[in-house]
Amino acid sequence: MSQPLAPATSLTCSALSFRWPDGTEVFDGLSLTVGHGRTGLVGTNGSGKSTLLRLLAGQLRPSAGSVTVGGRLAYLPQNLTLDTSLRVDAALGIAERRAALRAIESGDAAVEHFETLGDDWDVEERALATLGTLGLDGIGLDRTVGQLSGGESVLLRLAALLLERPDVLLLDEPTNNLDVFARRRLYEAVDSWRSGILLVVSHDRDLLERVDRIADLRAGSVSWYGGGHSAYEEALATRQEAAGRMLRAAESDVRRQKRELEEARTKVARRQRHNKKMDAQNRAPRIVAGAHKRSSQEAAGKLKGLHEDRLQEARERLDEASDAIRDDAEIRVRLPHTAVPAGRTVLTVEGLRPRFGALREGSLQVRGPERVALIGRNGAGKTTLLRTLTGELAPREGQARTFVPLRFLPQRLDVLDDALGVAANVSRAAPGVPDNQIRAQLARFLFKGARAEQPAGTLSGGERFRAALASVLLAEPAPQLLMLDEPTNNLDLASVRQLTSALEAYEGALVIAGHDLGFLESVGITRWLLVGEELTETTAEEVRDLLESPSARD
Repeated sequence: MSQPLAPATSLTCSALSFRWPDGTEVFDGLSLTVGHGRTGLVGTNGSGKSTLLRLLAGQLRPSAGSVTVGGRLAYLPQNLTLDTSLRVDAALGIAERRAALRAIESGDAAVEHFETLGDDWDVEERALATLGTLGLDGIGLDRTVGQLSGGESVLLRLAALLLERPDVLLLDEPTNNLDVFARRRLYEAVDSWRSGILLVVSHDRDLLERVDRIADLRAGSVSWYGGGHSAYEEALATRQEAAGRMLRAAESDVRRQKRELEEARTKVARRQRHNKKMDAQNRAPRIVAGAHKRSSQEAAGKLKGLHEDRLQEARERLDEASDAIRDDAEIRVRLPHTAVPAGRTVLTVEGLRPRFGALREGSLQVRGPERVALIGRNGAGKTTLLRTLTGELAPREGQARTFVPLRFLPQRLDVLDDALGVAANVSRAAPGVPDNQIRAQLARFLFKGARAEQPAGTLSGGERFRAALASVLLAEPAPQLLMLDEPTNNLDLASVRQLTSALEAYEGALVIAGHDLGFLESVGITRWLLVGEELTETTAEEVRDLLESPSARD
């Protein structure tokens, strides 16, 4: 008897609709087929990327439509929680097979041990090899999850999924909260994916460079772009340029059709007055005059209707062209008061030892508009170092001094008062600045008109970030030293572009703690510091070489 064929690897949703219990609609009739290979799913925050992955994984039920998965599916959620008391082998799902193997090796030939183990005699070797590919060689199988860092826990869960040999693997923002070393291990896992379908939601540009295609989720539908992130950005720019031309042409057509409609109305009115005057002068019989009037009205109606139809068609083309223009515009702001002369000292650090983290002694001097990146492993103390430099935390030893106005944007974006509107929040940071001046600047941060009044607590993730950035950059006195802590964490690609364009306008000194090397390079970092037991000067090239080296796994 022939064995039944395994289902072909596939991932499809048809006419998919989904609403949250409060009635909020996320999808209405979405159809999508994900092909073999690596696909990056991108879109603005709130577009439904994570919801779509949960629907595909079967964690949510659609309101209508269907999801079809051919093959074994594995899913890594964005907000991962693991039982800290679990041993590593249990978290990998191999604890029972490992115990059965130990029992058999010790001479216990009970049938249940062989049934538990099956053909998986190399279970330990496969597990350790998979851990090794993710840079987790040293953790072993007997430690507990609670002994691992947050990044190691994410990679451990990914290792467990890879051990299942899935045909379809879904990853939701897998690099969030991973340090540069853990990110490199995850990149390598994506590079080596050959098993079937990999669908990854991410805003990490280095990760997205490794996919075969990009699926852009916007307004409940998906547009496809071949290649990785760079190809996507280039194609998107080309499409937006074409959409801009279409919009300008459509606007011009609407104006022309309005003008022609008004001219037609004037012509009809003039003709009707002329016919009425001629009938009166010629004293035409009432029946003849009535016939002339009806004929004139019919001709006028046809002419008017023709131009109204043309105007309606032009407006529809304008609406279509407007829809093609993306609303993730760049921030374009001028910040001349943030400028710092090249030779001026803005920050000195002498013999600094923060209260937490690995740093035992740090010394540093920042001059002029330098752009400094702090990189290092999770737990090295980058956030603690920033909070010590700002004076928020007192050091154990040493001192840090600033000589220019300083502003700090933390990961939590807690510089905003949720009860106040965006403009009111900026006013708190810039007392004495006229309201109309604040609103003019906020318009450049994409808060125009009534949107500047929206309470901070009701903003979306991307909007909240822009509001927090505005409150820092527009502060008085103008910040000439700006510190950012993991600014791209949880930002969509549009928000990262907006942050990059805003920092291009910033003319002061910049200190950024981060793991996103692509972003750091895009904002023109001039000095790279590796945070460990001391602050070590390095370069972007050396950082990438370090990440590629075997020692980076240790």
